[in-house]
Amino acid sequence: MTLLPIRRVFLIFLVLAFTCQPLLSQEVAKDRFTETSATVPALNDFHMVIFKIWHTAWPNKDCDMLTALLPEIDRGVAAVANAELPGILQEKKAAWRNGVEKLQAIFKEYKVAIEAKQRQPLLDAAEKLHAQYEALVRVIRPPLKEMEDFHSVLYMLYHYYMPQDSLEEVKVSIGQLQEKMAALNKAALPPRFKGKEESFTVARNQLDKAVTELAAMVRSNEFGKIKAAVEATHTSYKALAKVFE
Repeated sequence: MTLLPIRRVFLIFLVLAFTCQPLLSQEVAKDRFTETSATVPALNDFHMVIFKIWHTAWPNKDCDMLTALLPEIDRGVAAVANAELPGILQEKKAAWRNGVEKLQAIFKEYKVAIEAKQRQPLLDAAEKLHAQYEALVRVIRPPLKEMEDFHSVLYMLYHYYMPQDSLEEVKVSIGQLQEKMAALNKAALPPRFKGKEESFTVARNQLDKAVTELAAMVRSNEFGKIKAAVEATHTSYKALAKVFE
């Protein structure tokens, strides 16, 4: 008499397990995409009020509009200050925090100017608020899309697949790194970085060499040597990123 209920419970358990598995996989994929995406949603949202300030209120010297936008700015600054950087941007944490503190200080100037009904200080604070928003964008935005694409693959390789000793995923990632490196080798620096072209080329060539050596090493299946080559590639990428600091 007790076998039937037990069997039913077991069947229900199996159905739930198979049903939940795709959902769990989707959640893991979503979390990893978020972790490897060099974006801060709160900063993206803050652009909506910055756009109103910079393209309408400030050029028209509309202090009434700047005053009316205060609650929206307040919410935006608070959201940016409370935002957590994704894993791929953790090395930017100090620069980000410094930029956020400057943003908060400028917002205080903005509020003081409104309370004192000071027209020019309010316009000046609005201009600085826009400039500091742009500075925060530069902190997290990679100088080249090709560098961001390369780093997204390297991040998963370095922080997940290597520590987990997952040789198959390591091999797949290294193949992807070679593809991303080929695209990076063809990338041209934006005009604002022309003064860094020589140091960029030297660092990029070193990274290309490291990726080539890593690809050759992975065929050996010697995990210790592969780890050392991954470490060298990671160091070379950090040197390339440092060119733009």
